[in-house]
Amino acid sequence: MLTIGSVVIRCADVDRQLRFWTEALDYEPRLPMDDDFAPLRPRSGPGPNVSLDAAPSERTLPPRIHLDLYADDQAAEVARLERLGAQRVHWPKRPADADYVIMQDPEGNRFCVIDTRQGAAA
Repeated sequence: MLTIGSVVIRCADVDRQLRFWTEALDYEPRLPMDDDFAPLRPRSGPGPNVSLDAAPSERTLPPRIHLDLYADDQAAEVARLERLGAQRVHWPKRPADADYVIMQDPEGNRFCVIDTRQGAAA
């Protein structure tokens, strides 16, 4: 049996991304970590790790893979993530009744914030 142990995000500045993702997800560093690789784990409860890897990587758009983050209060979470340094991403093909908001972290890695309230639309 296989399970997802970690999602790895390539980045240029591990420290900056560490600050963003630990606050965004309420994660904490998993020791040991070094200057080039920082595994993060949920502060409480189960969940996949998110690891930050300082490795050269060309950004492609649209990205081949992205995170979907589920939110009970999408508007509040989007605003909180913007205060942490994330930005909304405009996509002209996004349906008007979409339940997701496309965002990017401080280095441009894309993710979506999904409204999990039943019948909700963004």
